[in-house]
Amino acid sequence: MLLPKRVKHRRVQRGRMTGKANRGNKVTYGDFGLQALEPAWITSNQIEAARVAMTRYCKRFGKVWIKIFPDKPVSKKPLETRMGKGKGAPEYWVAVVKPGRVMFELGGVDETIAREAMRLAAAKLPIKCKFVKKEDTEVEQ
Repeated sequence: MLLPKRVKHRRVQRGRMTGKANRGNKVTYGDFGLQALEPAWITSNQIEAARVAMTRYCKRFGKVWIKIFPDKPVSKKPLETRMGKGKGAPEYWVAVVKPGRVMFELGGVDETIAREAMRLAAAKLPIKCKFVKKEDTEVEQ
């Protein structure tokens, strides 16, 4: 499970997920990518589940790059607790993903294998995703 070694602030505000991703929206390392079409918080467990699904299908051939990192703590108060008395303790970590962000990349495998691996990974994520190739993302910008 991914989480930062240390952070400046233990609890952070929720923030907003408006707009499109202007960074991390191209396939840079591999040949194929999985691009987000909706804004969302992706938890560290979801990232790990998607990674496992991809590597299992590829049978450890090729290379997987994870281009998102869960660096935002989400706090939660205990059940049946009255209002007040401060903010709850951090429960889990999320990565803020905006539309257009390439979350995973895959290289060293055939396109049909990459497409199926990305489809399995997308099934583990709570948002709609799109399979992209390196040439497609370079042409857009």
